[in-house]
Amino acid sequence: MGVLTDYFRAADAATVVRALEPTEGGLPPLGTDGSFDGVEAKGVDPDVMLGQLLAAALGEPWRVGLVAETAVWPTTPEPGPAGPEDEDDPWATGPWVTELGDAARDALAGVPDERIPEVVGQWAEAEEWDGADPADLLPLAEELIALARRARAAGERLYCWMCL
Repeated sequence: MGVLTDYFRAADAATVVRALEPTEGGLPPLGTDGSFDGVEAKGVDPDVMLGQLLAAALGEPWRVGLVAETAVWPTTPEPGPAGPEDEDDPWATGPWVTELGDAARDALAGVPDERIPEVVGQWAEAEEWDGADPADLLPLAEELIALARRARAAGERLYCWMCL
């Protein structure tokens, strides 16, 4: 079972919640018709996979929590350490949306164009990519970096929508 992930930019969490409420957290609309500006990034979760891209951009080792995240969806209180009590709880079933910290946005946005191939080469070495060719990852990395640049320029935040 794969995880679907989309990254997008928005002014704030309230804007995101208003957009997700009609579909109970369903896929945020990505596009240029007044919907969110975003990137489809199947399987690139914020903590591990995006975190490894961020680590490469920063020139430091990856670590858990490198990408600071704040839960935005579901809007119900987050369950305790034992997890959701009900298997139908939206915290168990998703979808989930997190707001990424500005430090991640700014680090990605700050990667100079001439350094992108080097950063992607390091990202491709992540164990989770299982020997992926950096050339195959380059378009996605360029899209994520460009999205971060647009978000920073607009004073917006980055968000990740995930669903099983």
